[in-house]
Amino acid sequence: METAWVHGPHGWQQIDSEDLLPRLAAAEPPAAWVHVDSLDALADAARQAGIPESAVRRSVAVPGDRNPRRAQLRKLPGGGRFLLSPTLHWNPDTRDVTTGLWACLIVDDVTLTAEEGPGQLLQDVLDRLSGDEHLPEQPGTQVFAATLIALVGRAGDVEMGIGEAVADTEQVVFGARAVDDPAQVVYDLKREIAEARRSLVPLLAAFPELIADSEESSRRETRTMRWMRRLDTALDKVDRHLDSHDALLGDMLSVYLSQVSVRQNEDMRKISGWAAIIAVPTLIAGIYGMNFRHMPELSWLLGYPASLVLMAGSAFVLFRLFKRSGWL
Repeated sequence: METAWVHGPHGWQQIDSEDLLPRLAAAEPPAAWVHVDSLDALADAARQAGIPESAVRRSVAVPGDRNPRRAQLRKLPGGGRFLLSPTLHWNPDTRDVTTGLWACLIVDDVTLTAEEGPGQLLQDVLDRLSGDEHLPEQPGTQVFAATLIALVGRAGDVEMGIGEAVADTEQVVFGARAVDDPAQVVYDLKREIAEARRSLVPLLAAFPELIADSEESSRRETRTMRWMRRLDTALDKVDRHLDSHDALLGDMLSVYLSQVSVRQNEDMRKISGWAAIIAVPTLIAGIYGMNFRHMPELSWLLGYPASLVLMAGSAFVLFRLFKRSGWL
C-alpha cells in the first residue's frame, strides 16, 4: 500500500498515489514523498516514481536478497542519500525495547520511505513535518530531516522510559518491594539497554558524516547545519544517559551480590557458632559413652548430674562468647 504527499504553499498535503506521476512529470514538479508498508516494496515504488535504476540498485535491497538488512547511510550519485536505521519503541508494561526498521531514500526532490516492525514512526514524521520549525527550508530535504528528528526523539522517549524503569528497579532490589530474584530483574533491564544502544550506533555513526557533507556544501553556518548539530548533541546525550543507566544497574547488581555474600557469611558464622556449642556436650557425652571399666566417674553418686551441669555450663559459656562477638 502506497501513501503519497506533495509539498505546496500550505505545506505537505496528502494526495492519491495515482496522481503522483502526472505531477512529477510536470514542467516544475513539486517535492514529493511516497511511503510504503514494506521494505521489499520500496524498490518498485522508487522505479515507479522515476528514481534512476543506478540509485535504486545502490540503495534499496531488492526482494530475494540473501544479505541481511543492516543499518547504513549511503551517498548516491547525484547527491541523493539512502538511510536504513533501526527504530526504537519502549513498552512500559513489559519493560521491553522493541526494534523495527525505517528506510528513507531521497533523490532530488523525491523522497521514499518504508517501515517494518512495531515502531510506528510514520506518525512521528508527519507530526514533525506539520509543526516543527527547525526543519530545513528546502522542501526536498524536509522529510529526511523529519525522519532524523523523529528517530532521535523516539530514542529520547525510550531513554526516559528506561530511566524510570531503573528507578523502579532500585526499589525492587533494595526496597520493600523485593522479589525472589532481583538479579534477574537487573539483568533483563541491562539487556534492554544493550539493545537500545545497539540501535543507536548507526545514527551515532551517521551524524558526523551528515554534518561533514553540510560543511562541504556551505562554508557559512546554515539552518541545516544548526539542526543537525542539535540532533547530534541530543543523540550523544541519550547514549550517555543509557550508559549511565547501565552503569547504575551494574552497581546495583554488585551491591546486591555483596549483600548476599554478607548474609551468607553471617549464616555461616551462626551455623559455626551453634556447631561449636553442640560439639562440647557431644564430646563429653562421647567420652563417658565409651563405658570403660576403670572410669571412676561412672561410680560416683553425682556423676550423672555433674556431667549434665558441665554440658549445660560449657554450652552457656560458649553461647555468651559467640553472642558477644556477634556470631549469634
